[in-house]
Amino acid sequence: MKIDRFVIGPVGTNCYIVRNEDTDECFVTDPAACPPELVGHIRKEGLNVKAVLLTHGHFDHIMGLDDFLKEFPVPVYAFSEEKPLLESAELNSSLGMFGRPYTFSGAEYVSDGQILHIAGFEIRVIHTPGHTAGGCCYYIPAENVLISGDTLFRASVGRTDLPTGSMGDLVRSVREKLFVLPEETKVYPGHMEETTIGYEKKYNPFV
Repeated sequence: MKIDRFVIGPVGTNCYIVRNEDTDECFVTDPAACPPELVGHIRKEGLNVKAVLLTHGHFDHIMGLDDFLKEFPVPVYAFSEEKPLLESAELNSSLGMFGRPYTFSGAEYVSDGQILHIAGFEIRVIHTPGHTAGGCCYYIPAENVLISGDTLFRASVGRTDLPTGSMGDLVRSVREKLFVLPEETKVYPGHMEETTIGYEKKYNPFV
């Protein structure tokens, strides 16, 4: 596995290209925008994009979807409870915080514990409500990798003051669903730098 990070969109979202180095198949997470650099990198590397995985439906994680799918028409996966946010500019905060309404209605919805087989990887869906009601993380056990979206950051967690957010739910999600993973698991968050489960168990002041 090789993971390339692009910091894109209006508030600097981490968009990851997760590549299978044996096959050059990949999936992409949370395309906040679709800049030429992102598309150019995929084409230059000869990557075969198989899917887009959304950790949640906030505007700063989805607003590049339409343009990205024009370049790479692939399935888009999101957790089932996130459908209302994806389809409401008010709930996903694109209207209130960005000033330009955006919605997306073309997702395929997944459930807690579901295993996705994408680009040669087994990816487990972990429902982690708190930042949003339908937020989720994607765990790849064979690679010790967790894509955490805005559930867990380095020494921090996602905000919970936007629609469907709950700090109580978020703390429970991190403690009960993420901190049970191996401590060496590498965490790739939606913003800021990567971390590990072990580091967060020791130093995260929020949980």
